Amino acid sequence: MSGGPTIQGAARPMPGTGKERGILVLKAGVWGNNPIAIQILGVCSALAVTTRLENALVMGAAVTFVTVMSSLMISLLRHWVPRRIRMIVEVALISTFVIIVDQFLAAYYWDMSQRLGAYVGLIITNCIVMGRAEAFALHEKPGLSMIDGLANGLGYAMILAIIGLARELGGTGRFVFGDGWWTAVAIPGYPENHVLKLAPGAFIALGFLVALFYSLGLQKEVEARK
Repeated sequence: MSGGPTIQGAARPMPGTGKERGILVLKAGVWGNNPIAIQILGVCSALAVTTRLENALVMGAAVTFVTVMSSLMISLLRHWVPRRIRMIVEVALISTFVIIVDQFLAAYYWDMSQRLGAYVGLIITNCIVMGRAEAFALHEKPGLSMIDGLANGLGYAMILAIIGLARELGGTGRFVFGDGWWTAVAIPGYPENHVLKLAPGAFIALGFLVALFYSLGLQKEVEARK
């Protein structure tokens, strides 16, 4: 195995002490190498579940939990898993945590479980989760792998939350939690914007976010570190 990945997952050690590396990894996952806006991963679920802010927050929390826990377990087992079966082991571990999330939602948050539907189960195939396992957790210690999983999960959740807020507020003029038990914002007389409520609205919102990240030069910074 190589000595350790860079922030982007390339096989090159990152400089600095453990604390400095942890800060670099955290910043990269959330912002500098955001999994959706920079790496363009996990786009399917980002477009499908962001009709409401509440959906986006729950999906973001689910992916964050799965990424953190799978990265931890894969890192702990990295010296004992033969490379020829490593992807089978990774999928098995990821599937375990996805099932935990799915069963938790079904038991305690049934309405949300129904709204998210198959997209919770599809976390198993989310490129972000598998990508962090292959590029980072297989090479790094458990603590740093958990930070990497947390950073990428939070980066994913942040983009979903922004898109969800834009679509719900821009589409209906309000956003609510639960079955309407709390209306956080309501704009009187707001005409509904059906473009934002439907699939094209998700593409438009994501396009603006990607353009923002590129305009800030974050992609150039990532490429310069490769």
